[in-house]
Amino acid sequence: MTINGEPAPTDAAGTFTARVNGSQAESIRARATDPVGNVASVQTATAWVPSRSDVEQINGVHMSIWGWSSSQLREPVLAMAEQGRINTVQLDLKAEGGRIGYDSDVALANEIGADLQAWDLTQAVEQLHARGVRVVGRIVAFRDPVLAKHAWQQGRRGMVVQRPRGTMYTGSYSGFTSFAHQDVRQYLFALAEEAVRAGVDDILWDYVRRPDGPVEEYHFGLDQDTAPKEAVVEFLAEADDVISRYGASHGASVYGIAATRPTQIAQDIPAMARHLDYVSPMVYYSHWGPGEYGVSDPNTEPYAITRRSLQDFIDAVDGRRARVVPWLQDFQLGGPHGEPQVRAQLRAVADAGVDEWIMWDPSVTYTTSAYDPRW
Repeated sequence: MTINGEPAPTDAAGTFTARVNGSQAESIRARATDPVGNVASVQTATAWVPSRSDVEQINGVHMSIWGWSSSQLREPVLAMAEQGRINTVQLDLKAEGGRIGYDSDVALANEIGADLQAWDLTQAVEQLHARGVRVVGRIVAFRDPVLAKHAWQQGRRGMVVQRPRGTMYTGSYSGFTSFAHQDVRQYLFALAEEAVRAGVDDILWDYVRRPDGPVEEYHFGLDQDTAPKEAVVEFLAEADDVISRYGASHGASVYGIAATRPTQIAQDIPAMARHLDYVSPMVYYSHWGPGEYGVSDPNTEPYAITRRSLQDFIDAVDGRRARVVPWLQDFQLGGPHGEPQVRAQLRAVADAGVDEWIMWDPSVTYTTSAYDPRW
């Protein structure tokens, strides 16, 4: 056995180990010769990737594109990390409007004018890693008005979710791209690959779903034998192949109702969980209606609704690869919110046997006192 021409001794079982100079080797060539002279060889490309964070669990907060570019919003979050209140920052790479926060080298992003160049991705990752923080890069997948409008104008209409009569779907999202179209998928894979090569530890997909509403109101470009939820799973399986090459992880944000209503937005949790490292259900207590899970007023009972809704996701991923890393709420919407509500959610998650979470606040202003120093 040789690796790049150098001998690699094998043991009795045929197992071997070898080191190569990663800064010089553009590929690895393995060549094996048996006792009678038969030869088998394989060659694979290599890629340089920065070191990863050694943080094993995720306990973090959301950071928007513009939040990171604002010292007034960024510094308090960095202080939370330095104080040991969080160990992870979820940094938006591509947001709901289809815009990318950094100066991307992905050709399609440049073609459609998606990158805002608000900050340098490599520098952001280095700044977080220097504080021992895990970097979860959020990519909003199929909600993308920038790409949808560009594709429509260029006559590439198969890339866009349409109405049954062939018009472009806009709705409340201003444009939704098709999870079935390979050009859309490849664009997202290229962004994810660019991010993990820059040192991002995880990719967290968001809007990996169809638009909400009756399915008959949309045309996705699927063949008759493929349901929307199956196409979403196919996307994640392909994404897994791309991201795993770089030693990075990936998860998916999912609706809080998805565990019990998988067809409503095409999120089949047990099937998705086979291709993900974690699923992140958005179990925000303000988003549930009266009586859900037997909770009369979820917006005033954050512990009860969080604990009960989370259990469905724990059950849904049981025996599968993915674990549960829930999205929790650190913002006010229609009811009281402050330190007691944040602590109630954290207690509910812990009581469910889950020790990971990500907090969402679109304004990126967190209730710091609710997070006890742990790291």
